[in-house]
Amino acid sequence: MDAYDKGPTARRSDPEPRPDRLRSPSPDEVLEAGQVPEVGHVPEVGQVSEPDLPSPSLTPSPSPPSAAPRIGLSALSLRYQIAAACALVVVALVACVHLAMVFLHVAPANTVSKQYGRAVDGWIYPEFEQNWKLFAPNPLQQNIAVQARAEVRTADGGTRTTGWYDLSARDGADIDGNLLPSHTQQNELRRAWDFYVSAHDSENRPNGLRGQLSERYIRRIAVLRLSHEDGLTADGKTAAGKQPTIARVQVRSRTTNVAPPPWSDEKVDPKPLYREVPWWTVTFADRALDSNSNSNSNSNSQSQGQGQNGNSTRARAAADGTDAR
Repeated sequence: MDAYDKGPTARRSDPEPRPDRLRSPSPDEVLEAGQVPEVGHVPEVGQVSEPDLPSPSLTPSPSPPSAAPRIGLSALSLRYQIAAACALVVVALVACVHLAMVFLHVAPANTVSKQYGRAVDGWIYPEFEQNWKLFAPNPLQQNIAVQARAEVRTADGGTRTTGWYDLSARDGADIDGNLLPSHTQQNELRRAWDFYVSAHDSENRPNGLRGQLSERYIRRIAVLRLSHEDGLTADGKTAAGKQPTIARVQVRSRTTNVAPPPWSDEKVDPKPLYREVPWWTVTFADRALDSNSNSNSNSNSQSQGQGQNGNSTRARAAADGTDAR
């Protein structure tokens, strides 16, 4: 029988819960009633407790980032850093001095090694002795100038010999002050003379075909350059009339030693050393290098060709029995 049953035996049912019973008591009400909530107390059914929130004062603050550990010299104190830097400087200086001493010891004899030879030997021997050479051959310590002269035929049929023309000095004057000198001004004459010396013996005898080729090369350079000196021409014909003609040329080298510095005790002979080659006869191929001779040779070739054509025409006419005039 439920609560709606009537009669003396009817039971009284529990009243319906009111909304105010569902409300959780406030802390003030609990304190007034003298009730202290126990730890671990579970609220009864129907009571809603607020979630426990962490106190703002108890929130941990982020820790600052830790600095990177120092390594190397930076990990040392200032006093030890200065000592380490001084040690490195001393090691670098000793290494540079050692390399310089070894270089002077193995390099060919020069002014520095001669002046400080005793100090170099004291550093090298006996621990760092070297028995090999670093550079070969020795650096050139001479000035070599190439000169030439000519034997010419004058307009009256006589001959005369010109003075020596310093061809190397002319090249040096053209190069001096020139920011962009040509390859011809710098190397043509020098390489031609080196070619001749390497292809001939001490008696100026050619060593095969290369020796003959070097003779023609240096001779044609001499003819080409002498043809512009003092009105000389390679073939003796110019627009102004008949000029002296180059018949033969001769070339020589003048070698002088470079003077040592004032503080050196080295003694060198200041007297120049000459090497003269025999007289060379100028050929038609040598004269063809001159511009005037080229024009004249072209005109001569044309006249010869016309003469040959005329002779051939007369020959054909005589064979036919007709007059070729």
